Amino acid sequence: MPFSVQLGLLCAVLTALGSIVGFFLKHKGAMKAPLVDARRPIHSTIELFKSPIYTLGCVVATTSWGFHVAALALAPISVVQSVIAGGLVLITVVADRFFGHSVTRREWIGVALTAAGLAFLAATLEGTTDEAHSNYDAWIFGVVLVGTTLAAFVLAARSGTNGPALAVSAGLLWAGSDITIKAVTGHSGVDALSVAFAVIIVVWSLVALLISAKSLQLGPVVPVIALTSATANVITIAAGPVIFQEPLPDDTGLLVLRVAAFALVIIAAAMTPPPGSVLKEKVATARP
Repeated sequence: MPFSVQLGLLCAVLTALGSIVGFFLKHKGAMKAPLVDARRPIHSTIELFKSPIYTLGCVVATTSWGFHVAALALAPISVVQSVIAGGLVLITVVADRFFGHSVTRREWIGVALTAAGLAFLAATLEGTTDEAHSNYDAWIFGVVLVGTTLAAFVLAARSGTNGPALAVSAGLLWAGSDITIKAVTGHSGVDALSVAFAVIIVVWSLVALLISAKSLQLGPVVPVIALTSATANVITIAAGPVIFQEPLPDDTGLLVLRVAAFALVIIAAAMTPPPGSVLKEKVATARP
């Protein structure tokens, strides 16, 4: 495995750590702000950033995003996202211990599934981690980007008071941003398409941030964070072979093993609660 890919995977681990800590801080801060109003996005954003904890969470998340960009530039997108998905589960357990929360049986099962998934994945990576695989099919990329974006906005419009639905919406937008980041890393120099991609990355990320904040306010926080992460990971992992032409194993057995490995990691990320999961905060009582 080239050193650049190894460095990319290290960045993916740091991304996972920053992501979970950022989510935890943003949730804590968002609960002290007025409920996000989609009709007044700028006002809602200002109200959220009045909370120092929410602002700190965004700083941590932005730092994590920087590591994510580096990881996507250096390593295959499906491998990066699998590491992030698995890392979220493992780091959740560490965070629970650090914050004094007991680790439930469900969390231990999540850790076991992640370990198994990553072990199976490592056994099938031959030919995938030899380069970053930044080339992409423009038509498929466009269809996926438009499809995820439309689905995100339909969900947000029809389920504006449903936390889990908004979590999926935010995850879809972040997935669109992630595959665009991966696509732009394959461009050399600055051209009109690169600028357009940069605009998509920024706008999609900011809209997702606001939708995610409302999903955290509405809760319940455990499935909200899990659904946001799982949605983004499922789309971006699938984008590896579908959009970016990452090779699949020639051997049928290895192919089945890789699919099973991806499934195990995503299932583990989806089923394992984030830090503070034992706290069942209520929006009505937590918000002033």
